[in-house]
Amino acid sequence: MAKTRVLVIEDSLTVRRRIVEVLSADPDLEVVGEAGDGKLGIELCQKLRPDAVTLDLMLPVLSGLSATEFIMAYCPTPILIVSGSTNRGELFKTYEALAAGALDALEKPRGDELDGAWEAKLVTTVKRVSRIKVITHPRARLGVMGQARATPAVLPAPGAREREIRAVAIGVSTGGPAALVEILRALPPQFPLPILLVLHIGKLFAPGFADWLDAQSAIRVAYAKDGELLPPVGDGRVLMASPDQHLVLRQGRLWLTDDDERHSCRPSVDVLFESLARELGDTCAAALLTGMGKDGAQGLLAIRRAGGRTMAQDERSSVVFGMPREAIQLGAAERVVSLEEVAPALEALVSKPWGRR
Repeated sequence: MAKTRVLVIEDSLTVRRRIVEVLSADPDLEVVGEAGDGKLGIELCQKLRPDAVTLDLMLPVLSGLSATEFIMAYCPTPILIVSGSTNRGELFKTYEALAAGALDALEKPRGDELDGAWEAKLVTTVKRVSRIKVITHPRARLGVMGQARATPAVLPAPGAREREIRAVAIGVSTGGPAALVEILRALPPQFPLPILLVLHIGKLFAPGFADWLDAQSAIRVAYAKDGELLPPVGDGRVLMASPDQHLVLRQGRLWLTDDDERHSCRPSVDVLFESLARELGDTCAAALLTGMGKDGAQGLLAIRRAGGRTMAQDERSSVVFGMPREAIQLGAAERVVSLEEVAPALEALVSKPWGRR
């Protein structure tokens, strides 16, 4: 079996040597190139065509974000961000790189990890991202956020019912930052429904994500507060599950819990979706988007069985078709939609007094 070929882009010689040593020690991996700046990293990626790239964001000559944009636009390759940056500005660069097509982010070793823990996580994550068939991100040619896409015409919801949807839930994992930006930018600023969101993202990188997403959207985005009331229809905003806590709706309020992981995930999409099925029944809607694994599939099925509206992202527009595929196979998705159809489908659920005029 051919080895997985990896390019390492890291300006710190010490860190680069450690990454190369760890990857080279695995019999299934081969480090085919090293670069200490973004420009050389791009050149090696084009020349060597590796199966995966590990990439630091803070690089000389050309930044890691710029390198991500170029690679995903002109020689799409699975990228793992390996970063030690935790201040607000540098976290935002991580989110922008993920929105530009990088697949995941892993913290650099701090030196206080259990023996072998960081090394094992690096190897496992590189192998996982290398198996993902990435897509070209043409918007990256115009900069990570590109140009705002014109909102397509509202799609009619099949079998629309005369009732008010009170809340929407979205679950997403790998490929999530880019998908969320596209959806929120396509929704009108006056979109009236509260949107409850679970995104799988590493705990170290999660703290500033709501603020970053808020800056990309005309709709307000924030982390949910424990015990706060579910916003009423007309007070449309996005409330996210906090890092490493489940988000649930119970007795009209949002709660953050430290309950056990589901599918190795906390927050879990299933946990949120199942709570909405119990609490709101046929007055909620949910969308399960791109992501690896099966988190969210059973929860989406619970909402559909309760009479709620459900949709899953299609394979063509998904970075990873794992989570949506699981839901579709269960019969949990009332509709299978492309990414560009998600926002219009959500608009079509809104009661007429609040709809786009």
